[in-house]
Amino acid sequence: MKSLLKHLSPFAPDQSGAVSALFDFGGLIVICDAGGCTGNICGFDEPRWFIRKSAVFSAGLRDMDAILGRDDKLVSKLQNAMDGSGLKFSAIIGTPVPAIIATDFKALKRMAEKRTGLPAITVPTTGTRHYDRGASDAWLELFKTFATEKLDVDPGTVGILGASPLDFPTLDAGNLLSDTLKKDCWKTVKCYGMGAGLDDVKQASAAAKNIVVSPAGLAAAKYLQKMFGTPYEVQCPWLPEQVLDALPALAGKKTLVIHQQFAANAVRDAIMKLDPASQVTVASWFMMESEFMHENDFRIESEEAFIEAVANGGYDAVVCDSRLRAALPRTQAFDIIDFPHFAVSGRLLDEVK
Repeated sequence: MKSLLKHLSPFAPDQSGAVSALFDFGGLIVICDAGGCTGNICGFDEPRWFIRKSAVFSAGLRDMDAILGRDDKLVSKLQNAMDGSGLKFSAIIGTPVPAIIATDFKALKRMAEKRTGLPAITVPTTGTRHYDRGASDAWLELFKTFATEKLDVDPGTVGILGASPLDFPTLDAGNLLSDTLKKDCWKTVKCYGMGAGLDDVKQASAAAKNIVVSPAGLAAAKYLQKMFGTPYEVQCPWLPEQVLDALPALAGKKTLVIHQQFAANAVRDAIMKLDPASQVTVASWFMMESEFMHENDFRIESEEAFIEAVANGGYDAVVCDSRLRAALPRTQAFDIIDFPHFAVSGRLLDEVK
């Protein structure tokens, strides 16, 4: 019963992460469902949907489509939507329905490319994993499909991998991350998926380095290193001002930081810089890469485990999305420093109008 949530709302699932990763690249995104998953993604899990358009469609699977596996019907719909649209590729995203009936996504990819004459990406997400797994799979497939040419390296260019509003609590995260790196003397910063488009993906081998700002971008970074020798560095160069302003009060204290791993690590580094004697533990509900974990870091396996870890940890403060407070007894004496995580609570620092 690890996935049972009594106090918290469900987190963004893997299909939402896949759509978020591909949202800004000018492709036709088809969610292989009857309509419900698409409604959740566009209505709750992708804040950019409210301020600009992306070609996100539901396959509109009916009972008999799912039972009989009518892939030809799905591809015909996809072709009709692509005709005359000017879109650059198609992407088919999985949900629980194709997972249950064992849809052959490799076959769908071949059929879609043959019918449309354009590249197709398939991401066989299942709806049973968290958003970062889907985003990781989508990033990897995107770069495998389009970053195929070895170009001369531009020493002034850096790429940012893993940036998404599901990981960062603002729609301006791409600009904020890029501006921070430009202050570090990078002439050109390409934040893939939040500012940099498909042409930039095709030219990814020209980057002198990639900066991985969330675990979701790590698989793509390792692929680019293997294919083109592009080195990568894991760091989160930007944190919200409201979080940074609260950190001096945590110096020398015992603190638990809960967020996506690389952002949480950046918070820890900032606290330790203020006072090396501070005791800071990082935890996450999502991917925790062992090579970037410290001794006491842990992945939160369930709501019950989260409650127990906080209750028995003896922490003076917890840096996390404040909505997690709903699962904790009000009588517990520690400070909550709010660090919104959209995939957890659907909250942004900036208002979406």
